[in-house]
Amino acid sequence: MKQFLAFVRKEFAHVIRDRKTLLILFGMPVVQILIFGFALTNEVKNTSILIVDHAKDVASQQLITKIEASQYFEVQRSILSPHEINKAFQEGVVKVAVVFPVGFNESLKHENSASVQLLADASDPNTATTLTNYLGAIVEDFQSANNELNGTPYNISTETRMLYNPQLQGAHNFVPGVMALVLMLVCVMMTAVSIVREKETGTMEILLVSPFKPLLVIVSKAVPYLLLSLINVISILLLSVFVLDLPVKGSIILLFAESILFIITCLTMGIFISVKTSSQQVAMLISLMGMLLPTILFSGFMFPIENMPVALQIFSNVVPAKWFYIIVKSIMIKGMGFGGIWKESLILCLITLFLLVVSLKSFKIRLS
Repeated sequence: MKQFLAFVRKEFAHVIRDRKTLLILFGMPVVQILIFGFALTNEVKNTSILIVDHAKDVASQQLITKIEASQYFEVQRSILSPHEINKAFQEGVVKVAVVFPVGFNESLKHENSASVQLLADASDPNTATTLTNYLGAIVEDFQSANNELNGTPYNISTETRMLYNPQLQGAHNFVPGVMALVLMLVCVMMTAVSIVREKETGTMEILLVSPFKPLLVIVSKAVPYLLLSLINVISILLLSVFVLDLPVKGSIILLFAESILFIITCLTMGIFISVKTSSQQVAMLISLMGMLLPTILFSGFMFPIENMPVALQIFSNVVPAKWFYIIVKSIMIKGMGFGGIWKESLILCLITLFLLVVSLKSFKIRLS
């Protein structure tokens, strides 16, 4: 144990003496959390929409048919209780819902006016705004068509309710995304480069022939980045709460536990890269290009995954940042417990286990 602690202290000393490393570790989260505060607007297609038709009359069926004909939505019809509707939003089954009240057609005929309720998951405010605008345009088009056909000035009003983020603050979307991005880059790149550096300088051979077990040599190099990454998590959360006014609605302990799980996943990915590469430049290139682009493109942070081709949607399932992004949003924004994120947690555990097993089998005690 004393030897293990000595290696950990050695690695801490390497990190603390390197000012560039410290700048990357602690400067990057602060800069990105502020820069990525700008809203990003993207076209949204093939979004799952829940139709709650309490009316079941001619007018509601005609409007539902018009929504189904749109390329923007994939309709799921069901009559659900308010609790079941909220559960569907929490689990991410749907992003928007349309609720038709009882007597929708009768209200149009006798009162020349009716209303429908639009519910949207505003944890991603840009997507929520886009979807409600699409639905508003469809309702308005339906209203205009009926006015021309019947010669009666019908008026259909939409009552919009934004769930989880009524003020449509951008922080609800980019804080979880930046957290995933920062932890992925810091843990993967720093771990990979630090281990490959030992190979290039020749010190890895000395460490491997020491009485210390090779596995513990690798683990000792990863421990400092685990602790430093937790400091990054704390700094991001403090900025979120006190600067961006984004409180953590769920369990802070669960959020830290899931962050540790994701950090370990990223560290094993860094170890895997270090095992497969022999130079710091290659390790850094793979870490930056191989991790940065998938995290941005396939995590759902900046671009809706459902807009992508099926092949890319399938590929996104192997990107750890996607599952961590869902976990952070579920805990921070929706206030969910472990029961709502156990599937994502299990996937991260399986990815970690796979990378660890492959890395250990590929690790060579004797360096050529």
